[in-house]
Amino acid sequence: MRWCGANIREGTARVTHLRHILGSVRPPFLLLTPACVVLGLATAVWSSDEVSASYFLLALVGAVCAHISVNAFNEYWDFKSGLDSKTKRTPFSGGSGTLPARPELARWPLGIASATFALTCLIGVYFLRVRGVSVLPFGLIGLLVVATYTTRITRMPFLCLIAPGLGFGWLMVGGTDFVLTGDYSWTAFFASCVPFFLVSDLLLLNQFPDVEADRSVGRRHYPILIGRRASSLIYGAFLLCAFLSIVLGVRFGYLPSACLIGLIALVPAVPAFVGARRYADDVTRLIPFMSLNVLITIATPVLVAMGLFWG
Repeated sequence: MRWCGANIREGTARVTHLRHILGSVRPPFLLLTPACVVLGLATAVWSSDEVSASYFLLALVGAVCAHISVNAFNEYWDFKSGLDSKTKRTPFSGGSGTLPARPELARWPLGIASATFALTCLIGVYFLRVRGVSVLPFGLIGLLVVATYTTRITRMPFLCLIAPGLGFGWLMVGGTDFVLTGDYSWTAFFASCVPFFLVSDLLLLNQFPDVEADRSVGRRHYPILIGRRASSLIYGAFLLCAFLSIVLGVRFGYLPSACLIGLIALVPAVPAFVGARRYADDVTRLIPFMSLNVLITIATPVLVAMGLFWG
């Protein structure tokens, strides 16, 4: 019985250890990646007669690895800079809390980030061979964003604003479409504008609770530079641009009219903007609207993808 009890305790400890390690990649946030890659699949299916299932799966793996890598790099560098000890965590900001609680695990996020970064590179090299040098801009810019987001980009306000949307929108959606079709398309461009604006907004709003902590370690983003309330106007403008992208894509014939189903997300988008504007300086009251923003960011690309599949 003692031997059995010791084994149970050891097994429980290993599970807890693994849970802490995996926490550094922020698994709940990874849901955004398949939503964006599926949107790229949808644009390819709508504009092409046939797409490769193996290419799609490989693109999905590459995108997930890139997302894991940027999350883990962020987790590691925020801990090393001391930022984690200064932030007040919310469900959507301030990191996972893994390393402040278990500093001895710091090498794991760095290892995970490096390994997934390398795997992303290998997948990129494969697509470079099968699709040619035209795929290179997607890969090089994407890898640059992953490698420098936490240490460099967060110190440049405009790049900090657009880099998340660039990665998940124009690069992830457009890149998936390209590797499946072998060509650039306006359909992929208009579709990718939706997550471009929404994911940029997602990170922008998530910066609101961390203004003081981020400023203390040298970060410079718009909530620091111009304040939260002024930044809420950028948030609202980007929300509007996301939905205008759908309308314009349909208007010019690059998206099927069924994509207008994505405008359903305007229903939560309006109160999300009102809440962000009203409670910009009140983190406690802002949190429900941050949650609503996550819903908008994931649901809208999925709805647009459904419109493409139906159209």
